[in-house]
Amino acid sequence: MRTQVKNRKRALFELLRKSCLDAYLATNPADWFYLSGFTGEAGALVASSESMTLVTDSRFTAQARAEMGEGRVVQQKGALFSAVGGVLSAKGWRRVGYDPNSLTVAQLGVLRKTAGRGCSMVQAPGVVQALRGRKDASELAQMRKAAILASEVMESGIRMLKPGVRELEIAAEIEYRMRKGGGSAPAFETIVAFGERAALPHARPTSKRLRKNELVVLDLGVILGHYCSDITRTVFAGRAPRRVREWHRAVQEAQEAAISAARAGVACEAVDAAARRVLASYKLDQFFIHSTGHGLGLEVHEEPRIAKGQKRLLEEGNVITIEPGVYVEGVGGIRIEDDVAIQRNGTEILTRGTRNLIEL
Repeated sequence: MRTQVKNRKRALFELLRKSCLDAYLATNPADWFYLSGFTGEAGALVASSESMTLVTDSRFTAQARAEMGEGRVVQQKGALFSAVGGVLSAKGWRRVGYDPNSLTVAQLGVLRKTAGRGCSMVQAPGVVQALRGRKDASELAQMRKAAILASEVMESGIRMLKPGVRELEIAAEIEYRMRKGGGSAPAFETIVAFGERAALPHARPTSKRLRKNELVVLDLGVILGHYCSDITRTVFAGRAPRRVREWHRAVQEAQEAAISAARAGVACEAVDAAARRVLASYKLDQFFIHSTGHGLGLEVHEEPRIAKGQKRLLEEGNVITIEPGVYVEGVGGIRIEDDVAIQRNGTEILTRGTRNLIEL
């Protein structure tokens, strides 16, 4: 881990140099873990080419010193961002970058007041995210493990489905099996949606019971060794009617087309378009109401976004989800999702299990 952290610091320092920044303030826990190894949930990391300073409270100072290995740990006295501002003021930096997506207006106001007039806070969105997007070999190895665990939990979740079970029961069992398998937590609230509720892409589990001849969408993710996985499968409780079979075939083909399009150097919007063209050929594109996928890593939603208008090019080391879907209000929905690693000469599908329509 410490060798990885050193390499990440060097990469960050090069980005700071190119951006004419003296330092960078990381306020997102995933960012400070990536740069320092600190796993606590409270603090802020200030990184420059000369030093790495973590500001945190007394609950985490011993932990930070043990996990960081090198770098300075400052125990805050009073409010966190007042203490961070004091560090910036003492260093005398003139241009400090920050990610506006992980800093509030109030926090920024405190920093500007306490860092002093000579310190300019400069918006630098996505600086660490850009580094995090390119997974190294050890990260990919960990993400394979997370994806395999998610796939195994998905298979066990499907086996639990039978008429009369409640969405909440299945969700609870799924999350228990994640923990039993070594996962530290779900990557997000597990989605279990029966019948008409399967038409809600982010349906939260309820006490609804499964009935015969209903669609089921299961969407789950596991955090294992800090890295996230994300998988979705669709099930039909009974013998699926012709229209459901056609919808599932369309979604399956759309996913296959998007996976085939996903290559290093290809624009994210082109991958999204590949899925949409297939659904349009089935006259189902109007029922596809979200993007085709997203980046995956230390957080379940990262860059890059696989969506319309996203001209960013995929890079070797990116891990993305490919998850087209069809959602028909009053009937139900179908989604198939897998985790895909972009490699130099192709792709690797990390998640496992059949993508065919599963009939109970």
